[in-house]
Amino acid sequence: IADFQDVLKEPSIALEKLRELSFSGIPCEGGLRCLCWKILLNYLPLERAAWTSILAKQRELYSQFLREMIIQPGIAKANMGVSREDVTFEDHPLNPSPDSRWNTYFKDNEVLLQIDKDVRRLCPDISFFQRATEYPCLLILDPQNEFETLRKRVEQTTLKSQTVARNRSGVTNMSSPHKNSVPPSLDEYEVLPNGCEAHWEVVERILFIYAKLNPGIAYVQGMNEIVGPLYYTFATDPNSEWKEHAEADTFFCFTNLMAEIRDNFIKSLDDSQCGITYKMEKVYSTLKDKDVELYLKLQEQNIKPQFFAFRWLTLLLSQEFLLPDVIRIWDSLFADDNRFDFLLLVCCAMLILIREQLLEGDFTINMRLLQDYPITDVCQILQKAKELQDSK
Repeated sequence: IADFQDVLKEPSIALEKLRELSFSGIPCEGGLRCLCWKILLNYLPLERAAWTSILAKQRELYSQFLREMIIQPGIAKANMGVSREDVTFEDHPLNPSPDSRWNTYFKDNEVLLQIDKDVRRLCPDISFFQRATEYPCLLILDPQNEFETLRKRVEQTTLKSQTVARNRSGVTNMSSPHKNSVPPSLDEYEVLPNGCEAHWEVVERILFIYAKLNPGIAYVQGMNEIVGPLYYTFATDPNSEWKEHAEADTFFCFTNLMAEIRDNFIKSLDDSQCGITYKMEKVYSTLKDKDVELYLKLQEQNIKPQFFAFRWLTLLLSQEFLLPDVIRIWDSLFADDNRFDFLLLVCCAMLILIREQLLEGDFTINMRLLQDYPITDVCQILQKAKELQDSK
């Protein structure tokens, strides 16, 4: 801890030193992990003196996004400084024009329903996301105004969410068996009193705003699994001043992280050099270098990397381990300057560590092992990945 504190109190932070320390795991005491992640994900600059003004500016920008994108179009709110015009044809709900604000509103609802379905079942093994946040968004839950929350908007939307399931590249198995205990139905969630909101609702807002600002990719199933660990880490920061702004900080860190991995979520890029197919094949070519016997066995059984590595890589292993272990893996991933090259080595290490079982097993047994990975000690996996990296 003292080593981290020394690096973090310098007026200009030595990034290489911080990376080296973070790679071996960041202590969660004193909010160190939250701070390190914000630096490693390029949200905070290396100059400490700039932090206060940058945070204030970004958090104000996020409030602006909330004002512009969450408040229902067509309903003007006098105290938001928006005057109510008479409803013109342009603004009429039945106006068929693609540019009409209502058309946008209905299109947004399709995205929102998909996000809603996914965030309600975030990390079912812990109750955190169902609990109320200590810092509900006062801008939206302002008792003086009847602003429409996203949850109300979902409840009022009659679109059937079944029609909008937008899965990534037709792969139905985006979540692993042991992480997906059956989620309670929507009605079984405890309804929080007015003025309160659950953590999953905060995550829903972050994803909705991301989708609005990035229409080229919008929302694809699985992004919820990327934003979950980031938000959990920031929303459990022991420093309440940081914790209060977990939503805005998560949004910007998520946006920066997605800028690096978004190609995994874009189907049309799958077969390009930046796409997911290339990365999956890279896992196998690395395995061939490191353990040719195991590589040949998987080839012989026709076990393609798409069957398991798709999920491992796209979701940064967030579905393969319990949340504290995912967070520990992410310390090393975020700390590595070629972070996603290191992810390929982690995947390779996961295969090599169960090589004896894979060499003995048949197709069915091996698929089960890879779909529901048996080793829970992530430090052992990271250590193996580091050995592979050093033996290049």
